[in-house]
Amino acid sequence: MLRCNAKPGRRSLGDGWGLILFAVAIAAVPSAAVATDWAKAKQVTVVTTESKFTPNKLTFRRGIPYRLHVENRGKELHEFNAVDFFKSAKINNPTVLNADKTELVLHPKEAKDLYFIPKQAGHFRLYCPDHDWAGMTGEITVE
Repeated sequence: MLRCNAKPGRRSLGDGWGLILFAVAIAAVPSAAVATDWAKAKQVTVVTTESKFTPNKLTFRRGIPYRLHVENRGKELHEFNAVDFFKSAKINNPTVLNADKTELVLHPKEAKDLYFIPKQAGHFRLYCPDHDWAGMTGEITVE
């Protein structure tokens, strides 16, 4: 026989409160703990050519999985440098970034895919360190 030592007029966890507390705890688990289906990530394509990104203004929403497809259609090496953005996002495949995790490095005719989930709203600088002086800059906005 199960005995409850609760005083008269007080509720015990056996009165259904345990189930309620469990449900609240499960609801508090962040959605990032749920497995992401990267096959359904929203694709955004950026093309690099001599001295420009097309498009050079990108907008993402927090919590949404993305596949950033960057193609170098130019004749020179280009970098997609967005150090602060990369630091603020959950990157699924960080090995496509350089060793410092600050940029995608693309040789002529090369393409790379970066899978990520933006975590922090804000405006982030985008540039090619070798060609920013020529206008190869942009902006990433996370809403």
